[in-house]
Amino acid sequence: MQINDRAKVVFKDYSPKQILLLPPSLEEMIDPTHPVRVVNQVIDSLDIDVLIKKYKGGGSSSYHPRLLLKVLVYGYLTNQYSSRKIEQATKQNVHFMWLSAMSYPDHNTINRFRSDRLKGVLREVFSQVVLLLVEKGIITLKEAYLDGTKIEANANRYTFVWGRSITKSKERIKKQLDELWDYAESVAREELENNEPDSFESIDQESVLRTIQSIDKALKGKQVDKKVKQKLNYARKNWPESLKKYKQQEKTLGSRNSYSKTDPDATFMRMKEDHMLNGQLKPGYNWQISTENQYILGYTLHQSATDTNTLPEHMKSLKDNLGKMPDVLVADAGYGSEENYQYLEENGVEAFVKYNYFHVEQSKKWKSDPFKTDNLQYDTDNDYYTCPAGQKMNFIREEIKRTDNGFKQTRRIYRAQKCEGCHLRTQCHNQKGNRIIGINHNLNNYKSIIRERLNGERGRKYRSQRPVDVEAVFGIIKGNRNYRKFLLRGLEKVEIEVGLLALAHNLSKIAAKN
Repeated sequence: MQINDRAKVVFKDYSPKQILLLPPSLEEMIDPTHPVRVVNQVIDSLDIDVLIKKYKGGGSSSYHPRLLLKVLVYGYLTNQYSSRKIEQATKQNVHFMWLSAMSYPDHNTINRFRSDRLKGVLREVFSQVVLLLVEKGIITLKEAYLDGTKIEANANRYTFVWGRSITKSKERIKKQLDELWDYAESVAREELENNEPDSFESIDQESVLRTIQSIDKALKGKQVDKKVKQKLNYARKNWPESLKKYKQQEKTLGSRNSYSKTDPDATFMRMKEDHMLNGQLKPGYNWQISTENQYILGYTLHQSATDTNTLPEHMKSLKDNLGKMPDVLVADAGYGSEENYQYLEENGVEAFVKYNYFHVEQSKKWKSDPFKTDNLQYDTDNDYYTCPAGQKMNFIREEIKRTDNGFKQTRRIYRAQKCEGCHLRTQCHNQKGNRIIGINHNLNNYKSIIRERLNGERGRKYRSQRPVDVEAVFGIIKGNRNYRKFLLRGLEKVEIEVGLLALAHNLSKIAAKN
């Protein structure tokens, strides 16, 4: 007789149709240290009067803004950004059900709250969380690490408007209008004698239409070349409307060089996420954050692709929302400029901000090159430079340039006396005639101060900490949270999105610390 050596299999009790004597409590289903409890606790402690004031009153009852803020923030914390997915989660996910107290706002309600109710007030709510972190001693606001990243907008990559294209189109119309006028003068000079426009430099819809009408009137009854007649018909039909369109597009562009037709607030920028590996420009926004211990202190959103021009606005935002600027600011070379150094100095912020070529100029090759402009000897008393051959390079003029923000930069220009026949000529420069150099003395003074700070003990510490502190935050948001493209359109709405991301990130950090 064969003996069965298999042990008896025992399964846990499984009775899906069993009726419970008492309903289960959602409270018991959630771990005491779960992040959802931090979201609930922190948002309950916030003053949301500014948010409540967005409701007019009257009509049917509304979902409480605290409820909607909780589910939205927790959605962003758990990588659920779509209003439809959040709606679904409030019916299926125990954490969302607990947060919403078994309320089920639909996706339209959630999206309207995010797009409209949070407009202009979310930053104040976010600032309360930052100040709460200061109160608990988690951060101090003494040091801040600044960096930015470009995130693609929710816009068509191939429907764009370029400022350069508008300029070229207007120049083409000017040229062709000038040619038509010259032709009309050759055929009917007497008729156009008193109607000649002052110039075609200031070209707009009204002036072009007026000029075309004058040409039409002068050529009436004359024998006109067939090609000229076709061009005149085309001009009459298309140019006034085209110029009207260009005027509106220039108004939308402002100081930018491009925008997307499907999100006019988005500017075309070069992104790190380049799936085609061809440096393709995509519509997007430049998101700037400042951090301390990987907590986000403040955020700003910009339409400019360059980081340099964003610093003053970002620092002002920190002061407006937190009551003060940090004592120390650490940033990479993208922010190093005379304007930014002066701004930080005037506002009492100690700058540990690199400038271009900071690392290169530390090399032995750079320091030992006598032909580098930075290595030329300068006589401060008599204001002249000495070239490697021993010649004086005297001051000849001053050049003033204004940045996009209106900041005035002054460069002093110096020229060598006689480079012809110099035995070092080919090594020194390849300019025609005598060597000319442009020096910004104010910037050089700032660079000297910054160089000394960055090479000191504190500077080395800040430089090594910066990538760990601020760049890691973008890594978490883009990598761990998989947030690489905005959902909403328009600068104001996208700013709400980055505010929710920043708020969710800070609450996530608090939960992890707890």
